[in-house]
Amino acid sequence: MTKKVMVLMGGFSSEREVSLNSGKAVAAALKQKGYDVIEHDLTDSRKLIEVLNKEKPDVVFNALHGNWGEDGTIPALLDLLQIPYTHSGLTASCVGMNKYLTKLIAEKANIKTAFGRKMTAREFITIGATVARPFVVKPVSDGSSVGVFIVEKPEDIFKIRYDDPTTELIVEKYIPGQELTVMCYQGKAHVVTEMKAKEGFYDYQNKYTSGKTMHIIPANIPDDVAKLCLSYAETIHNKLGCKTVSRSDFRYNPEDGVVFLEINTHPGMTDLSLVPEQAKYIGVSYEDLCASLVEEAQCRPLSK
Repeated sequence: MTKKVMVLMGGFSSEREVSLNSGKAVAAALKQKGYDVIEHDLTDSRKLIEVLNKEKPDVVFNALHGNWGEDGTIPALLDLLQIPYTHSGLTASCVGMNKYLTKLIAEKANIKTAFGRKMTAREFITIGATVARPFVVKPVSDGSSVGVFIVEKPEDIFKIRYDDPTTELIVEKYIPGQELTVMCYQGKAHVVTEMKAKEGFYDYQNKYTSGKTMHIIPANIPDDVAKLCLSYAETIHNKLGCKTVSRSDFRYNPEDGVVFLEINTHPGMTDLSLVPEQAKYIGVSYEDLCASLVEEAQCRPLSK
């Protein structure tokens, strides 16, 4: 019997457009694999529940990005409705989206992270000028490098704007060097990619604008550095209890070594995304990657 798959995309976060691109590509791939595919652009949560009740999909492919999509909200809803879904479950999604909690778990697992602290945007306005430069400021819970700033000069602080003064931030030491990433697929990490932006760092624009970033796979790094990146990626994937696929980001230079930055439990699936590229490198096609996520979909069973 052909599985009916709802590809859930769009949503309410700052990454809505990226999610739509991911979702459309995923839907096309799943149709090629023979699935009965329904595409749903999430703009109204009540409408989503109506469509789920009407269509009764066997699986929901969670192609949402950012808050409300990959922070555990959708997994929680689908757990209650008892509809299997792709990617990680509630706990892993919630913790993985929170960079501060992930940082604490990584440190407990002997994974090196950058020195830093958590504070609100209001607190940062008060003490930001006293923090030793260079440093990085980023929201505790957001994705695709949205709201990330690098402060190298005093005037850089005046470029930083957050609408809500209660927004939680991580302010941490800036680690120069190579930007690296590792996909963990079905519990195993295989290869390291270096992201080389033509200008600045690997921010939202450089991630999703064609030609702005070069992907070097495998990364031009010493073997022992590559092995450590792979080990770190597998460790944090498993510590969080991630399912099927995740992507971990690192910085490397000879002085600081390999420094873990964050994990993405719902990596992008656009034509510029890193996970499909790494999957292809190890012989897994885009279509097969999407299908494996569907076949391994699950939801948390209700207690009896």
